[in-house]
Amino acid sequence: MSLGTTIKTIQDIMRQDPGVDGDAQRISQLVWMIFLKVFDDREAQRELLEEGYRSPIPEKLRWRSWAKDPTGITGDALLEFVNNELFKTLKELPTGGKNAALKAVVRSVFEDAINHMKRGTLMRQVINKLNEIDFNRKADRHQFGEIYEQLLADLQNAGNAGEYYTPRAVTNFIVDRVDPKLGEKVFDPACGTGGFLSCAIDHIRDVKKYVKTPEDEALLQQSILGVEKKQLPHLLCMTNMILHGVDVPSQIRRDNTLTRPLREYGPKDKVQVVITNPPFGGVEEPGIESNFPQAYRTRETADLFLLLILTVLEEGGRAALVLPDGTLFGEGVKTRIKEKLLEECELHTIVRLPKGVFSPYTSIKTNLLFFTKGRPTKEMWFYEHPYPPGYKSYSKTKPMQFAEFKPEQAWWTNRTENEHAWKVSIEDIKARGYNLDIKNPRAVEEGPGNANELLEQYQELALAGTQAREALRGELKAALERKA
Repeated sequence: MSLGTTIKTIQDIMRQDPGVDGDAQRISQLVWMIFLKVFDDREAQRELLEEGYRSPIPEKLRWRSWAKDPTGITGDALLEFVNNELFKTLKELPTGGKNAALKAVVRSVFEDAINHMKRGTLMRQVINKLNEIDFNRKADRHQFGEIYEQLLADLQNAGNAGEYYTPRAVTNFIVDRVDPKLGEKVFDPACGTGGFLSCAIDHIRDVKKYVKTPEDEALLQQSILGVEKKQLPHLLCMTNMILHGVDVPSQIRRDNTLTRPLREYGPKDKVQVVITNPPFGGVEEPGIESNFPQAYRTRETADLFLLLILTVLEEGGRAALVLPDGTLFGEGVKTRIKEKLLEECELHTIVRLPKGVFSPYTSIKTNLLFFTKGRPTKEMWFYEHPYPPGYKSYSKTKPMQFAEFKPEQAWWTNRTENEHAWKVSIEDIKARGYNLDIKNPRAVEEGPGNANELLEQYQELALAGTQAREALRGELKAALERKA
């Protein structure tokens, strides 16, 4: 049985459980189990390689002790154990003494985790299917990486989960262009499920092959930094990091990066690379804006993250982030933030993406901004990314592919103006009041589009809306049942 079939079987089993309602709960339930299974498989490897290694998890609670035996604990006894021993202990796991960092990782994963399943026999079936996967086997690990991506994509249908899912074509392109090096601190202040960070690890370790010794590997793992404030994406991120060989992902914190006042950041907080997709369209809770200088105070999440990046990026450091069109043309505080960006950094490239890249989460146009800290912007290049031939939009069944960025990659180091690329001086930008929403001067206006394609897009959006409503209905139902 293929790994994909195994995961599908697990999801089908979960659908039979009355406590698991909707994609978000199914994935949340599955991922805390996967975390423990991945953690245990990695521990088995570490026990062979590290003399005297001791698990931070009490022996009775280790996956191998209660889950590995296919005829082991089940039914009500399993539910009792999971709810009143496993979760209770791991949520309160002491974080001092030996393996303190690992203990903190496990505790942070379980602090707000929930066991949704109410049928112990079904839970045993899920556990037994998970035991068919060996995360120490390279083929399984590689194949599961692809399935993990599918799980993340499925989250786009679970409410507003798209806010922490960035298409892999976009993360791959950004990391490829920023080119993080071994020893550089790579930071994602809104890391979601860890897409940018895992891509950076692959780039440094496998693509560029900078890692040649155990010391290099240790340096790489110490240089990957992230913060995520929500429980489910944080859990997914921690699992993602372990799958990518980060044995102690203690530098992935669960927090809201924006709650720390900018004035508190010092030299030790500086990083060389920032790669991120801050939540756009979001508004922070009242009071968060007071952590920022008076001239730049706003409650719009994307704007605040841009200010944060300008603060933590060291001189000569490189950054790339995803921003919506609204940030480019916005006025007031947005204008002052853009002026600060262009004075402190060389914003050398804006790649303008077409609609549908983040479909079905949102159809609005987005942009990839690339800049270097320490020298002001004198001119700026724009590159309008076209749809592939025959496409009028992206969709869930026709997502963006990394190979589409080959023209940008070829153009990057030998820039000339063409039908997709154009250059704008800082004088022109200032004359426009720092409005960066600059259209392609060579663009040809298109008609309304093919009727069949428009109908297909409408049907996909309608389906996404229905799924979002069902997910919300399920969450409300579950909340009411818990209160009852």
